[in-house]
Amino acid sequence: MNQLKEFEEKTTKLLEALKEELLSFRTDRPTAKIIENVKVEYAGSVLSLNQLGSINIDPPRDLIVTVWDRGAIPAIVKAIEAANLGLGVQPEASLVRVKFPLMTEERKQILQKNIKSAAEEKKIKMRLIRDEAKNSINQEGDEDLKFRGKEEIQKIVDQFNQKVDDLVEGKIGELKK
Repeated sequence: MNQLKEFEEKTTKLLEALKEELLSFRTDRPTAKIIENVKVEYAGSVLSLNQLGSINIDPPRDLIVTVWDRGAIPAIVKAIEAANLGLGVQPEASLVRVKFPLMTEERKQILQKNIKSAAEEKKIKMRLIRDEAKNSINQEGDEDLKFRGKEEIQKIVDQFNQKVDDLVEGKIGELKK
């Protein structure tokens, strides 16, 4: 049943995409994922921040961008501020300090809503993929194959939904700490 294998691969890719997307949501703990893909206009090109320096965590609430070319510091500061992430940016000698402010309850609620929305978006995409797989299985002539195929699809859907719910619960748990 090639359709089942294809369906499972697509749902796995959706799950990986959700994991990646959840990393970009800012919680109280700093993570380089939040700023590493900020686009910086420097030396006539547009580069990702991680192409201009290394990003390290300075506990409890700071990220340190060690810039490889000091001339890029003003462009980096401008790009992070323009990204509108709600972060404080402070240039220093050969680095840029990015400060995470304390989370307000209002901000936590907005983030929770956005996290749930991202998860629901992935579930909707998964349902579309599921429908394609079911239609493909319905083309089979053997009724037993159709029945087993639909059962397998439902198992994969249930596992996917459980994993998505676990990811959302974990990310919201990070917000409440």
